[in-house]
Amino acid sequence: MKNVLLVCGGGSSEHEISLRSVKYYEECLREIPSINVIWIEIDKQGQWVDRTGKKYLLDGKRFLRAFEQDGAPGTRIDVAIPCIHGHPGETGDIQSYFEMIGLPYFGCNSETSKICFNKITTKLWATALGVANTPYVFIADQGQENVERVLEFQRRHGEVVVKASNQGSSVGCYMIPAGGDVRKAVADAFALSPFVLIEKRMRPRELEVSAYEYDGKVQISYPGEIVTPSSTFYTYEEKYSAASESKTFVRAPDVTAEQVRMITDYATRLYRGLKIRHLSRIDFFLEDGTIYLNEINTFPGSTSISMFPKMLEANGHSFVSYLRQHLEAL
Repeated sequence: MKNVLLVCGGGSSEHEISLRSVKYYEECLREIPSINVIWIEIDKQGQWVDRTGKKYLLDGKRFLRAFEQDGAPGTRIDVAIPCIHGHPGETGDIQSYFEMIGLPYFGCNSETSKICFNKITTKLWATALGVANTPYVFIADQGQENVERVLEFQRRHGEVVVKASNQGSSVGCYMIPAGGDVRKAVADAFALSPFVLIEKRMRPRELEVSAYEYDGKVQISYPGEIVTPSSTFYTYEEKYSAASESKTFVRAPDVTAEQVRMITDYATRLYRGLKIRHLSRIDFFLEDGTIYLNEINTFPGSTSISMFPKMLEANGHSFVSYLRQHLEAL
């Protein structure tokens, strides 16, 4: 029997969403007889705790030991699942530690995680792989030359979106109308990330696919769709609030065969080119018949309203079997 460390939390702005996602993983793992699940939360102070609040340490020999364990060796961990959105999971930090101590883990490697969590490096890689991006500029500081670049970009495109480069779930995203105060949004974004991305605001359809491996092959689901109220965009609150007015479609209606083909081609290029492993949700915009990359999520949510598991199962695959395949191979 394999001891599987299921780690959640992390302390980022997406901490609570991780706690909701991990419930689904735990339910699925309980259906695999060969798995012994060990649940640990990284709390908002960075402590590793169980459900009773008891503190633990994962040592360099892959043993999970309680802080007050009187010399007992603890439990040797065979595989880890970092069910963490944002830092330190999607940022690649916890994967780096797993790699240092030789602990196999489910999900993308540390390098891929770092690339995809940074919205700017994602765009640069997408361009290199021949995947269309929305028009953008990015800056590393608020010096006068960079401010002028941002103002010129705003004059050229009118409405823009300012994004903190290293945040998830729409945290640090600001919609700026034509002529609006882009400087304040840039300053707010820099308070959250070391780099800031400014994009032309689109008014697209928001399509996404589950991109994952099953039976040894890369699988790209049929595109799903997020439909938000016309007055807003897909904010953190719209994604996760019980009062959300957004609608989701596991199979997007009225998408042409050519658009599906293009999304599948783009998603496959990104999956292979960025060396994505095991799972991802890749989001696209569709505007005026053109497909653009929006972002890549290397550990997508699995809450009751999340699209990744729904699209995977609509693609004909069992989530339990999907997890079993990968955990048995690690």
